[in-house]
Amino acid sequence: MATNDTKAKVKDMLIRRLRLSMSPEEINDDDPLFGPDGGLDLDSIDALELVVGLQKEFDSVIADKAAAEKILVTVSTIADFVDGQ
Repeated sequence: MATNDTKAKVKDMLIRRLRLSMSPEEINDDDPLFGPDGGLDLDSIDALELVVGLQKEFDSVIADKAAAEKILVTVSTIADFVDGQ
């Protein structure tokens, strides 16, 4: 299970790298990041930026598309991945 500190760092990374005009408090840990059903409504370009950001900021490498589809779901799933590395 991810720590609150890791979730906060992931939210900060999302805001900075994707240039979101919102505060970390506005991002819920378990809201979907992609798609129109709540959350941030990110797209495939954003996904690429997240993969690069995770590698640069957390030294966490997502190996392939199948792994990315499981990891880049919510702040919680990303933080779990980072903490599991």
